[in-house]
Amino acid sequence: MAETLPPDKSSKAGKRRGGKSGKVADFRYKRPPQQDCRKPGRDGRGNGGKCAPRTAPDISAIGTMRSAVHGEAYAALDLGTNNCRLLIARPSGRDFTVIDAFSRVVKLGEGLATSGRLSDAAMDRTLSALSICADKLQRRNVRLARSVATEACRRAENGLEFIERVRRETGVALDIISAEEEARLAVLGCHILLESGDGPAVIFDIGGGSTELVLVEAGSAEASRVPRILDWQSVPWGVVSLTDTVGRAEDSEAARIARYARMRQLVSDSFAPFAGRVAKAAQHGDIRLLGTSGTVTTLASLYLELPSYDRKAVDGLIVPASEMRDISARLSVMTPYERSTLPCIGHDRAELVVAGCAILEAILDLWPARRLGVADRGIREGILRSLMAAERQSERTLKALHQQRSGHKSARQRAQ
Repeated sequence: MAETLPPDKSSKAGKRRGGKSGKVADFRYKRPPQQDCRKPGRDGRGNGGKCAPRTAPDISAIGTMRSAVHGEAYAALDLGTNNCRLLIARPSGRDFTVIDAFSRVVKLGEGLATSGRLSDAAMDRTLSALSICADKLQRRNVRLARSVATEACRRAENGLEFIERVRRETGVALDIISAEEEARLAVLGCHILLESGDGPAVIFDIGGGSTELVLVEAGSAEASRVPRILDWQSVPWGVVSLTDTVGRAEDSEAARIARYARMRQLVSDSFAPFAGRVAKAAQHGDIRLLGTSGTVTTLASLYLELPSYDRKAVDGLIVPASEMRDISARLSVMTPYERSTLPCIGHDRAELVVAGCAILEAILDLWPARRLGVADRGIREGILRSLMAAERQSERTLKALHQQRSGHKSARQRAQ
């Protein structure tokens, strides 16, 4: 896999609320004894708000720079507005092999669009998931790990407070990354699935709280080279934030049609600056489009008529854009119950998938590619590739220094 990363200008962007970016790895794991004061959730866990001593497992060695040892693993944790995802992998040649994974819908950003804050219930759900991640990091032989948080923590008034609470209670040190770095990592994680062609391409990531659009250079997609980023934009519309803003009123077909139209208009208005900048490129006869998100993988599953989700069938699939539009249009007029009965959707996704469809159609409006590539990979894979590429570069640098010093020593010996 390529070691050349796309340009990262995020050191000057996305700094709001202490957001940091451009870091290769997170070396801040600290696990002091803590107090567990969480209220009981729906599952009955917790202690009713009464504090009790709690000692988090010691994973402080994770992230320590040392010589590589066979069998050691790398980890990437992505805390989004809707999902908490962890991937643990070992290097395999110039790629990697996944040895453990975890994903849970936590709805961290639920209600954020209207309140401006992370709710207690959402934070408790997320902490429960992050505790599982911390246990996995401890059990696996993880050498380097990076944990990132995105739009929900960028936007929330209490985002930094939550990050600190996560560190205290689980030992996981989340880095609030900028929208630009989020886009960069998504490209790094999924670009190898970009359809071959000579025209320009757009890669997009529909998240829970934001959507990133990235214009990459024209030319054939090569697994050995990360495409150069030419332009990008992030808008604060994801499946959660858009649903919360427009509302959930779906009591009649007319209401559902009006709701969907408002969603599309809001997203299109936000995309307008990017649409104007890429209008000329969009006229190319061979434009390409690749999407990474739960929205595109869900619609791809419906396109394939899968009885249950199958990553192997979906990841890397190329679907006619017109088919994705048709599926989106049908979902937009269904009742929540009708959507929930469809395979690969279920109750949780039934509530949010319509917002994802509206975002997708807005993207197809500004970048009218004939086909859509589907990726079930993204930020986590981008983080893993960043970690492994940086480590290989470090090893080469150390080897070169050693050879240089050996050469100087030999020269002095000959001179004597």
